[in-house]
Amino acid sequence: MNAESIYGLTFDQLVGWLAERGHKKSRASQVWDWLYRKRVKEFSAMVDVNKDCVQLLADHYVIHTLSEHLKQESVDGTIKFLFRLKDGNLIETVLMRHKFGLSVCVTTQVGCNIGCSFCASGLIKKSRDLSSGEIVEQLMQVQHHLDAADKGELVSHIVVMGIGEPFDNFVNLVNFILTVKDQKGLALAARHITVSTSGLADKIYDFTDADLRVNLAVSLHAPNDELRTRIMKINKAIPIEKLLKAIDYYLDKTNRRITFEYIMLKDVNDQREHALELAELIGDRRPLVNVNLIPYNPVDEHSQYQRPDRATVSAFYDTLKKQSVSCSVRLEHGADIDAACGQLRSKQIKAEAAL
Repeated sequence: MNAESIYGLTFDQLVGWLAERGHKKSRASQVWDWLYRKRVKEFSAMVDVNKDCVQLLADHYVIHTLSEHLKQESVDGTIKFLFRLKDGNLIETVLMRHKFGLSVCVTTQVGCNIGCSFCASGLIKKSRDLSSGEIVEQLMQVQHHLDAADKGELVSHIVVMGIGEPFDNFVNLVNFILTVKDQKGLALAARHITVSTSGLADKIYDFTDADLRVNLAVSLHAPNDELRTRIMKINKAIPIEKLLKAIDYYLDKTNRRITFEYIMLKDVNDQREHALELAELIGDRRPLVNVNLIPYNPVDEHSQYQRPDRATVSAFYDTLKKQSVSCSVRLEHGADIDAACGQLRSKQIKAEAAL
């Protein structure tokens, strides 16, 4: 059966689809409630929905297209899920526990073409985009996992920072956000959703104009073009000056804070001069910028990079602070499992290939 996931429809799209087939908007509201509030796993469980409507949905859609292939649980409560898609591809989704709530990191593509030299996600090139339904379903699969534990826990935050470049799958990304924000369903607050991009400048303009009111994070990782091009090949096509123009458009139009993600690589981009150069680059954007320092998680295939020691991270942080730059050091999650994004998937694909 090649039916698509019902999660791929936004509420408005569901209303339209059912209306074309003779059903009122109230019917779509019922279906939506069963999917996202009651969180059923089969259409037949929608007991107060008209039987003809239930059959219509079952004839054209399925609820689940992902299956749990592997699961790793950390001592800190982090859970990394490896899901198999209906075409056999594997993707990663991560549940993280914070003091402020439960956060899920979702994947948007099968593989990645951005080609950052330090990243496990790009070890296997992109084969396709995920549908919006496949992105939503990652979140729902995690929520079903929480529901099974019967502790009343709900996912409260989403980070779109998994495998792939979200802005390279823009339409499906937007539909995903509209679905999880919808107040009739999961009702996740826009301020609790963060989308990360490697710096697709044209899409930053589109993202700004879409007025989704969710958070934006940009993977910067270097304070100058020479260094950024060395570790992120995307910088050849979209150098920092072009990227900053798009970011300024976002800041001017939204007046929302932005996060610069900065993975710290030992003896590559972690010295005091790099921190000073980064502060200068940020310049008068300081009030609306936060730098998120991320000590590198080593990946076997990228052995040229190592994790800096705590003293180096602390010194870099202090230098930025003295330059009046808002910054933080990302708390580590899942250190005792395959922590780097894409690492579990890469290992599993290699293991299957060896059979």
